[in-house]
Amino acid sequence: MKRILVADDHETVRSGLRALLEGRPGWEVVAEAHDGNQALAAAIEMRPDVAIVDYSMPFMTGVEVTRRIRERQLATEVLIFTMHDSHELALQAVQAGAYAFLLKSDANKLLLAAVESLMQHKPFYTSALSSELKGIAGGNGGRHQLLSPREETIVRLIAEGYSNKEVSALLSLSIKTTETHRATAMRKLNVRSTAGLVRYAVRNKLLEA
Repeated sequence: MKRILVADDHETVRSGLRALLEGRPGWEVVAEAHDGNQALAAAIEMRPDVAIVDYSMPFMTGVEVTRRIRERQLATEVLIFTMHDSHELALQAVQAGAYAFLLKSDANKLLLAAVESLMQHKPFYTSALSSELKGIAGGNGGRHQLLSPREETIVRLIAEGYSNKEVSALLSLSIKTTETHRATAMRKLNVRSTAGLVRYAVRNKLLEA
């Protein structure tokens, strides 16, 4: 059973999303939230596979909720759901760690496809923004495109189990330089631990099979 969180400050929107989502066999809306604080709390408690989060909510925006979810290393994929066709907002969502961005006007025809894509850890963006955002956040290359080539190499080696000292020796870098690159990569990817780097490396196929 695939578990979904729906967060929107309008009850009618939540009810409509629930009906649409639970019409798909094997999908269940395990929690609803009407503000940002509730959305984050539900994500932490329920650990859904996917969270559909409205951008405009009381207390915390959907982008901030996404950022907090990523900081806590939850496996939940986030879809930012909004009525605003804004490139800047979409970019903020991607940089915060959302893997999907969908306009509410596209919900009836695209929501199920977007959630299905997230279930497979693949990005999905409203068509007008798709090509550019995929290049930043996923697409064919993965979120590691946010990283420089050197940062990407260091993330890959760390995910393979090498220590900072070993990475430094392999790349002929000082330990301080390696640590700086590692810290920069972690900041860009919104992760706070080695486990987070490993998760990104696996998801974005930095590791050889």
